[in-house]
Amino acid sequence: MTLTSFIAWISAAVTFGTIIMFGAVGETLTEKAGNLNLGVPGIMYLGAIAALSGSYFYETSTANPSGAVSAAIAIVCAVGAAMLGGLLYSFLTVTMRANQNVTGLTLTIFGGGIANFFGGSLVKLSGGVGQISVNAASSAIRTKIPYLSTAFGSVSSIFFSYGLLAYVAIIMALLVNYVLKHTRIGLNLRAVGENPASADADGISVIKYKYLATILGAGIEGLGGLYYVMDYVKGTWDNGGSLEALGWLALALVIFTSWKPKNAILGSYLFGFCYWTYLYIPNNISAALAKFFGASSVTYMQNLYQMIPYIVTIIVLVVVSKRRRRENQNPESLGTSYFREER
Repeated sequence: MTLTSFIAWISAAVTFGTIIMFGAVGETLTEKAGNLNLGVPGIMYLGAIAALSGSYFYETSTANPSGAVSAAIAIVCAVGAAMLGGLLYSFLTVTMRANQNVTGLTLTIFGGGIANFFGGSLVKLSGGVGQISVNAASSAIRTKIPYLSTAFGSVSSIFFSYGLLAYVAIIMALLVNYVLKHTRIGLNLRAVGENPASADADGISVIKYKYLATILGAGIEGLGGLYYVMDYVKGTWDNGGSLEALGWLALALVIFTSWKPKNAILGSYLFGFCYWTYLYIPNNISAALAKFFGASSVTYMQNLYQMIPYIVTIIVLVVVSKRRRRENQNPESLGTSYFREER
């Protein structure tokens, strides 16, 4: 493998990993409060379509759209729509005490349906697939860091060749990790997730913390949807279900990281590295495969390589389930509704 191919592999892994990093960090914050939100894919869908729609209508209604303004509109729309999804989930599971698993799955179906409906409408409105015009927002979000992106050759290509949101994801992971581990708010939040009855007895508002953690977590997840449409697919709409698959990988990443947001940084890049294996490895071993197994085996091997991230996910789930240390386990009340009268 050439250095150029290896750098391209790393770049693809980072871009892919950033999407699921946002999802994993947001879901970790949610689960630390005891809410198991399986609606992450749906919330990411809501963030994606809201970002795309906001930028599209701004840019098509303005003669000379500003990239910064369009990007800001996309971010506000994505976070706002995702937080509304989190609010809906919180109302149903915290206030109405609906089953968290069913509610999350319903939110995924709802978010995906809404997003694909409006995404398809935007495609038709703009004249066909690939014709959605949000170039200003997409270009602004994909803008690389000046000077650093070219100053150090290959080092710059590996570390500084990404849009701003790739670095925001890292900062977000570290910030959430710090808040959960080193602040009073984080301590109260973890207490709610571990034993809401004891937290309530100590004067901590269980409902408030559950609502805030879920809504803020959903907002972070919405940024993953925005990054997908504006950077990963470069400002268009994809209704092939790829974003939903990334949402499920984000949920698996939460377990992989043992509910520690800082671990999501390397974990997400590892998932991305595994995902793109099929694109880079087969090209380097195709000659050997053709020699020993026949030319047709190359296609079969590519299909097997595409399974790698999902195989890794299964292995991770098995390994994590066997961990005995309490700090590596999920919050004790995760997925359980709190009934104060039973305290």
